[in-house]
Parts: sequence; structure tokens; C-alpha cells
Amino acid sequence: MATRRATINDVASLAGVSIATASKALNGRHDVRAATRERVLAAAAELSFQPNALARGLLSGQTRTVGLLTSDSVGRFGIPVLLGAEDAFGAGEMAVLLCDARGDAIREQHHVRALLSRRVDGLIVVGESTNPRPSVSNDLPVPVVYAYGPSENPSDVSFVPDDVGAAAMAVNHLLAMGRRRIAHITGPMHYKAARDREEGLHQALAEAGLSQAGQTLSGPWSQRWGRHAAEMLLMAEPEVDAVFCGSDQIAAGFVETARERGRRVPDDIAVVGYDNWEVLSTETRPALTTVDMNLELLGRTAAQHLFAAIDGKATPGVHKMPCQLVIRDSTSPPGVS
Repeated sequence: MATRRATINDVASLAGVSIATASKALNGRHDVRAATRERVLAAAAELSFQPNALARGLLSGQTRTVGLLTSDSVGRFGIPVLLGAEDAFGAGEMAVLLCDARGDAIREQHHVRALLSRRVDGLIVVGESTNPRPSVSNDLPVPVVYAYGPSENPSDVSFVPDDVGAAAMAVNHLLAMGRRRIAHITGPMHYKAARDREEGLHQALAEAGLSQAGQTLSGPWSQRWGRHAAEMLLMAEPEVDAVFCGSDQIAAGFVETARERGRRVPDDIAVVGYDNWEVLSTETRPALTTVDMNLELLGRTAAQHLFAAIDGKATPGVHKMPCQLVIRDSTSPPGVS
């Protein structure tokens, strides 16, 4: 015969307290005397008492459900963040409700209302870029954490990749490889990511006492732009020995045109990309050295801080998460292939 699972009534009876007191003790409430709590916990241990998820929710006033709200309809950056967050929520036995606003503010408000109607304990809002975005936190009854795209409100909790530091790290790698004439090809300057990456480039070059080879070339985040920029750069600055690109798409396009023009990568020109989008970074020939923004780690960290905020321990401000340089064949030292 199957053994009956112990209930909170059994725990309360064995400890000699009311069911309400047993509930408070099991949930760590402060309005229970220490001796009483110890008696309740001892009774629970003796009975191998395990409250089910619904009971825990009713006792704590939480539903153990969180909302993930994204605006990244393409998903190349949003999906890794969501995977990292879901991984952390799974470890914490939280149910996850995912909504895609597709970049539409009205749709986003609808999803927020729908998630609140499901009595979620908190929200993670995932941006489609690192540009600051309007806050949805005002007057909400639950905590909100922003991931990848920070909130415009500095009192909100936001997690973003450290693009300035990552770009400086990439350029310092090129300098360590003996490169000195470093050019920069990046995306549209209305993206904060493009401006931050250029800032990191300038910081690294200034610390090395060098200047950038020509002006930053800015255009779409595309391979076509990388090819076009390569044509312009190689004609205007033939002495360039390295290029830091603002995305892997741009870098892949640059490598293609450089090869067509008889410039060997990395022998003549070293190339660094950004994003570590492996469908490009590992398939380009040679494979691209690139910056990985560690977006799954960013998502997990955002989720962990949402847990803290749910427990009343919010960490306001914009938190910059470290990135990683993935070194591959496109940045060997001069003369090494």
C-alpha cells in the first residue's frame, strides 16, 4: 500500500501549533518565535513533509509564475537572453509565460495587462537593441528587470552587454598581434551599440598612443555593407593592416571582398567581428575572431536579479555585463597563417 504523504495538518499536530502558525514557520515569516519555528521545522523533517507548488504559492502569496516580454521579432539577440532566463527560472521551479510584442508599443501594453491578469510574480523585458527603451515599470504591482535593452528610467533594474569594454578588448587583441593601422566598419550610428563600440575602439587606440586609420565607416548591419565598405577602405587606405567590424555580418562581407582584391586574411589584414553569430563566424573562411556578448549569461543574471527583486532586494541601475573575445583564424600575427 502506498504511504500517505504528510500534510501541513500533520506537521501542525505533531508540533502542537495551529495550521496558520505552521504555515508561517515553514515560510520563514518573522512573526513566529524561534523556538516555535524550530519545533515546526523538526516536525516537518520527521514527517518528510514537502509542500506542493500550489500550496507554496498560496502560503507565500506568490504564483511562482513570471512573464518574459520581448520585442525582438528576429530573435538573434533576444532568443539567447530568453534561453538564459528560462534556464534560471527552471532551476528555481518557476513557470514562464512568453509574449512577443514585435516592437509594437500597443501590443506590449496589451501583453503586460495579460501577464498581470495571470498574477505573475515579476517580468523580464528583453529589448531588440541596446538603445534605452521606455519603462513599463510605473505603477506595476510586480518588479520588472530589463535585459539587453535598458530602461530609460535609471531607478529600474537593467542588464546590458559592456560594448565599450568589449570593443577595447577586441582592439587590444589586434594591437597584441602587431597590428597598428586599424580601421573601423560598423552599423548605423543611431544604434547605441555602434556608438559604444566606436568609443571602445578610440579608448584602446588612445591608450596605445595610436590614431584610427581613416574615419569610421557606418552603414547597415549587413554583409552587403561589409563588401561595399571594403571596396572604399581598400582604395582609400591601402596600408590598413586590421579592421574591427561592428558585426559578424559586416566582417564576413569585408573578408569576401578583401579576398577578391587579393588581400590575404589574416596575413595582410586581420579582421575582428562582433556578436559571435556562429552561422557566420565559424563558417567564414578564415573563421572569424569575434566578440561574444554572453547573452545567455546576461539572461540568467537578469532572472536571478528578478528573484531578488521579488524578495524585495532590487538592484537599481544599468548593470554592464562582461563580454568574451573568441579568437579564431582571422587575427593571426603578421606572417603567421
